[in-house]
Amino acid sequence: MFFLRKNENRIHKMKRNVSAIVLFLLLSLFLNFTVAAAHYTFLQQGIAEEVVRFHVLANSDSEEDQAVKYLVRDAILTWIADEMQDAKEEPQSEQTERAAILQFLSENLSKLEENANRILEEQGKSYSAQAEIAWCYFPDRTYGSYTFPAGWYQALRIRLGEAAGQNWWCLLYPALCFSDCLHAAISDNGQTKLEENLTVEEYQLLLKNPSQWKIAFRWADFLN
Repeated sequence: MFFLRKNENRIHKMKRNVSAIVLFLLLSLFLNFTVAAAHYTFLQQGIAEEVVRFHVLANSDSEEDQAVKYLVRDAILTWIADEMQDAKEEPQSEQTERAAILQFLSENLSKLEENANRILEEQGKSYSAQAEIAWCYFPDRTYGSYTFPAGWYQALRIRLGEAAGQNWWCLLYPALCFSDCLHAAISDNGQTKLEENLTVEEYQLLLKNPSQWKIAFRWADFLN
């Protein structure tokens, strides 16, 4: 009887230890995930502070409205490229390039709307365009060898009519849109600016090669 009780106590103690280890493993996984997710968000926010995106929302998913969306996109990008080229010839301020572009866009929202509405009128559309600088949520998006993580980014947003159709987006700064609207290939200059403006970890995240974040636990101390 004594040996039976002793074995029962030992089995009970083993079960208790196993339960504790399983609980600790689950807690470890949760902490690892929480820390990694927080660091991922921190890196995404760092990237967002160095870029400006461009977002065009179509009136609807009809073939006609989707085609108009691309015409508006091309007109807006052409106008911005021409105007920014002229701006480069003016004396440079102490602002960062990103801040200067955001200021330029903010000061010219009415002109951007005029260009968009001109296309809509030419295409016989009864709805109008609205331009704004806004923080928008973007899903993961790959441009060439770069994948921008999902999250909130500041963007020039053009809403067409009900803005209920599929949207289109690209990277306005560094200048991706100007290099290749169809294939979204980042120019050499754009790549250089990204590498210069981002931290090593942020840049690695764009290349889908983020650093590994681990929490070290002292298993021996726990088991003892």
